[in-house]
Amino acid sequence: MSIKFDPTEITEATVTPTMFGGTSVTFKYPVTPREGILAAYARKPIWFVTGTESQMFSPKVNPDNIARAFAFDGGPFTVTEDHAINADMFGIEWEYIAQVSGSMVRPGKPFIEDANEIAEKVVWPDIETWDWEQAKKDNANFAQPGKAVTAWFLNGWYERLISFMDFEGAVMALFDDDQKDAVHAFFDKLSDLYIKIFDKYLEVFPFIDIFCIHDDWGSQKESFFSPALAAEMIVPYMKKVTDHLHSKGKYCDLHSCGQAYKQVPNFIAAGWDSWSGQPMNDTQKIYEDYGDGMLIGVIPDAFDPATTSDEEQRELAKAYAAKFVDPNKVAILSQYGSSAMTQAFGEALYEASRKIYAGE
Repeated sequence: MSIKFDPTEITEATVTPTMFGGTSVTFKYPVTPREGILAAYARKPIWFVTGTESQMFSPKVNPDNIARAFAFDGGPFTVTEDHAINADMFGIEWEYIAQVSGSMVRPGKPFIEDANEIAEKVVWPDIETWDWEQAKKDNANFAQPGKAVTAWFLNGWYERLISFMDFEGAVMALFDDDQKDAVHAFFDKLSDLYIKIFDKYLEVFPFIDIFCIHDDWGSQKESFFSPALAAEMIVPYMKKVTDHLHSKGKYCDLHSCGQAYKQVPNFIAAGWDSWSGQPMNDTQKIYEDYGDGMLIGVIPDAFDPATTSDEEQRELAKAYAAKFVDPNKVAILSQYGSSAMTQAFGEALYEASRKIYAGE
């Protein structure tokens, strides 16, 4: 969509804080923010998407979101008490630690020690028993006018296996020839469950545009397993879900923490539309190498807003735009780059991207 840039678009810029400690800048867009982000996902960008175009949705009706202390919806907000324990959809208990604002399964007492126990011991959730009617009422007015809605879904495939087996048990189950068949069967059935949940989401929450699904694959320095193993053990089941969501007209964002450069071809093969790697990843190189296969969240070069003049920030934004604003190889701003989004940087990036994408 080619829409000529109008200078008045930046005269009403608004700067607000983000959940990652930075800021966001919004403008007088020529179309709604929702249309803007969906255009980027469709590879027909209008401006360089920075994340302000979408709102996070993580409904309490899903027990995982309570267990993980990660519930964001239109219902009453409940503060999770320190060391509170809540069960996820499989009955696995998670303990909330206030100091880190997150929950985890206590290690050392895995629910199962061998993947071959899954068929016998795992009780699969009956999602029809979840209170969908109340969730529908709570979220009747959740979607902000003109904004896209991204539904976040924690505990994907490998992460789910970790919750059952602890980290060491889960990673060994992927390697162990005596456990692999059981893992394949589990991930396949897990994908079927996720598809059922997402179909219910779309029935009850028709405002969802994008699904952000979590599955962490790496540490600070390296991936947990080889690309070949991931391709064998996880990718087919991810693709089963992304193919289904694409058939429903929805986009799929992967949230995968850790060093994952080697795994990006697997992310693309699994059908993910976008991924924003953490700062231990060289997201600029990843864009150069793989940006034609998926939307890469690119982190701008770091600068100190307190010691960098507005004019210098504008020049940095123009240089960033020159590298990463390409209508034939679309990127987005990484959520981990929000510290760069001062008003000066944001205005210069927006103007440059609008002109480039409009062919001016």
